[in-house]
Amino acid sequence: MKRHTLARLAGLALGAAATLSAQDLTITNARIIGPNAAVIERGSIVVRGGKIASVAAGPPAAVSGRTIDAKGMTAMPGFIDGHRHINTGPNEKQEMQALLEAGYTTILSGGGPADGNLALRDHIDKGLINGPRILPSGALFSIGNLTPESARAEIRKMAAMGVKFTGEIVLTALPGPTAKEMENLRAVVDEGKKAGVTIQVHAVSTRGMVAAAEAGVPLLVHLPNKDWTSKEDAKKVAATGAKVLGTASFGTPVFGVFANDNKPRFRDGKPWPEGIIDGVRLGEEAGYMPVNARTVWDAGVTLGYCTDTNYDPKAGLDHELKLLNVVFSMRDLIKMMGPNTASYVQMGDQIGTLEAGKLADLILLDGDPLEGYWNWLKTKVVVKGGVVVVDKTSQKR
Repeated sequence: MKRHTLARLAGLALGAAATLSAQDLTITNARIIGPNAAVIERGSIVVRGGKIASVAAGPPAAVSGRTIDAKGMTAMPGFIDGHRHINTGPNEKQEMQALLEAGYTTILSGGGPADGNLALRDHIDKGLINGPRILPSGALFSIGNLTPESARAEIRKMAAMGVKFTGEIVLTALPGPTAKEMENLRAVVDEGKKAGVTIQVHAVSTRGMVAAAEAGVPLLVHLPNKDWTSKEDAKKVAATGAKVLGTASFGTPVFGVFANDNKPRFRDGKPWPEGIIDGVRLGEEAGYMPVNARTVWDAGVTLGYCTDTNYDPKAGLDHELKLLNVVFSMRDLIKMMGPNTASYVQMGDQIGTLEAGKLADLILLDGDPLEGYWNWLKTKVVVKGGVVVVDKTSQKR
């Protein structure tokens, strides 16, 4: 019995090691979406040691490792969610697998306890569960209740834990941030630069967004959902270099996720529009966010992608893409979800585009993403760091 148990444990350890080790891989006969949405209609991707070795039209000069015949499917970068609420817990295995199957290969945590985010990351990195690459963050939610020194201490605490991002720091939306909030925010930004912690702010009004950007905040988790952003204010944000995440579907109703009763619900399952957090009146957020997204985009702001949800990943992807589809082209979305979001999570040199030298984070879709957002929901294969973590190619197309 003891010998059998030891053998089983050894097998599990080998399985975990295999999950962690990067693989060599060759993908052939794929439509490839390259940088700037350039398309190779039938090309190949060679992966060595977890990184992309080559992306080329036609067959590869030399294959490497396992070969996957894409059979006309589309290869594009793995999805990155710049703000999703995740943490360790009893359902983490199923939740992380669902994220992979939706096509996500990198997630920046939306906040919550830093130790829980670190534990989740470690469970995946050690091969205990399967999941996307997790970038932990640390909670520093209500900055108005702190002093400049206590706020600085919180940043130093995160740095000591190895956390590189704050979660969303909340500023008063209307009438705008208080003087105390701004004093503490400037202290946090300064301490973050010293400690190596990147500051993220939850600014859901135009006044809050502009104030945060002009205070030196590099990352803004949300677009304004409480008012319209003018072209002039959008240009002010662009001038600071601050990056913003979309969350364009925040104010629109969700159907069929929490119950199949055809009733509109907010993203937490409560009735819409009454359930909208700090709602304006009649669900105006549904109009503010997609229009503001286009306004800041046209002003030159680096606009990235996030869902800010904790429900089914594929449903969240569908919900966000539907709204973005109203005001952005598919070429815009490829830029937004790829290089822009990679830049937001500070991994622009490693992920977000299919190029030689970058991490082999990619998905194969059963359809053309330039044809329409609905094809972005048809993930068949997911590769994270050169490892095939989802393979549905044996299923009927």
